[in-house]
Amino acid sequence: MADKIEVYDTTLRDGAQAEGIAFSLEDKLLIAAKLDELGVDYIEGGYPLSNAKDEAFFKQVRKLKLSNSKIVAFGMTRKKGIAPEDDIGLKAVQKSLAPVVAIVAKSWDMQVTKVLRASLEENLRMISDSVRFLRQKGRTVFFDAEHFFDGYKDNPEYALKTLQAAAGAGAARLILCDTNGGTLITDIEKIISDVQSVIETPLGIHTHNDCGLAVAGSLAAVRAGAVQVQGTINGFGERCGNADLCVVAPNLVLKMGLKCLRKNSMSKLTEISRFVYEQANLNRPLNQPYVGNSSFAHKGGMHVHAVSKNTRCYEHVDPESVGNSRRVIISELSGASNILARSEKLALIKDKALVRKILKHVQDLENEGYQFETAEGSFDLIVRRFMGNYRSLFELEYYRTVILRYDGGIPVSEAIVKIKINGHLEHRVAEGDGPVNALDSALRKAIEPHFPTVRDMQLMDYRVRVVNPRAATAAKVRVVIESRDQNRHWGTIGVSENIIDATWKALVDSIEYKLLSENNL
Repeated sequence: MADKIEVYDTTLRDGAQAEGIAFSLEDKLLIAAKLDELGVDYIEGGYPLSNAKDEAFFKQVRKLKLSNSKIVAFGMTRKKGIAPEDDIGLKAVQKSLAPVVAIVAKSWDMQVTKVLRASLEENLRMISDSVRFLRQKGRTVFFDAEHFFDGYKDNPEYALKTLQAAAGAGAARLILCDTNGGTLITDIEKIISDVQSVIETPLGIHTHNDCGLAVAGSLAAVRAGAVQVQGTINGFGERCGNADLCVVAPNLVLKMGLKCLRKNSMSKLTEISRFVYEQANLNRPLNQPYVGNSSFAHKGGMHVHAVSKNTRCYEHVDPESVGNSRRVIISELSGASNILARSEKLALIKDKALVRKILKHVQDLENEGYQFETAEGSFDLIVRRFMGNYRSLFELEYYRTVILRYDGGIPVSEAIVKIKINGHLEHRVAEGDGPVNALDSALRKAIEPHFPTVRDMQLMDYRVRVVNPRAATAAKVRVVIESRDQNRHWGTIGVSENIIDATWKALVDSIEYKLLSENNL
């Protein structure tokens, strides 16, 4: 087993093939810069021939002056019957000026004859000709053996010949691809061991997650001798995705004691995971290992009590080692330990009677439909009220929202807010993309003259859930708002039979939490 494992990221190509993801050129450049900070060895930028955006990426990425990563252009072997120097695909990857080129080819005899409709010997010539051509142009070449594990099971002799053809032509790495994602980890480990006994060129692994085994398969491949792991940030990719590098990398370093990525960069992992979700415009799964919001979250009172004594009781690694943080969740399952753990952040006195009052109040609110698991801002305001150190930043006179639609026109939302701040009446009106946006804008306009930092806030997510659906249109709704500024990210909540009123409560909590916290009010 190698001491240093190369990390090859294909988020910008294979990851972008996921349903619902469409990275812009700017997105791809920003992500590449983040991957370089993390210390990824190779960043695959795309296939230069596929579209103008990928072609432009290879021109623009050279301006980034990356310090840790090498850019890789993805391509295919020459087409049958065409000389390498005349193949437009090989010309495109050469023109990209990427120092490394990944060339994919069929290693499954069935795919060669049924899909390519080429002879087995012609496929081998296509591989060796393409690799040799690029090597003569000064490129480092990685050979991606597509469907290798399926091919090896059906015809191991031919699958090995495809590797030997690439290695003989000068390929620096042979990447064994579980393209269908259907190979069990025991088979991956055995097949790589078999290949290593007859192939000297270093091997890599590229797994897909169709059986939920992409990460496990990658680790098994490393145990068997693979020196390079390919995958994507957050496991993005078509169908069920690729191996998640946010899980593979910490397992290699923290569990297997191997080296990968830049030294001391593992603490950037959570930040980069969330950055890529934002660029992809996707919600983060709470339970993603290592980097998810719930990865180190503790809800049951017994668990929190144990963690307060020794974090190893319910945490397999230190959250900070991957840039994450411990969270204590407040809910009807909470015990006094949960309240105390959260209260220590607010420098509260460990008053057991006060803790019981807060816990009882939280449980009563949850019976009404509140949930504080992702609404830490609203919970902190509750604690302030019980402690007696809360003060309202303004008094509401009234708010009003209206939706105007004229025949054949587009609906227009308008909100009016009238509040009193420090004895001053603020009466503001705003239009928006819907009543929630209009209400948020009007409230900010009223508050900003007195608290200018409110302009730093961004509303990141807005979620509505029906609490008691059997009540039909008279049901209560729960509104959860996620907000952030330059330094923090927080959630707030509101519950009401009226969706606008529930929204108002969550909006007010979000603004008050920010302003009270940063002004020590």
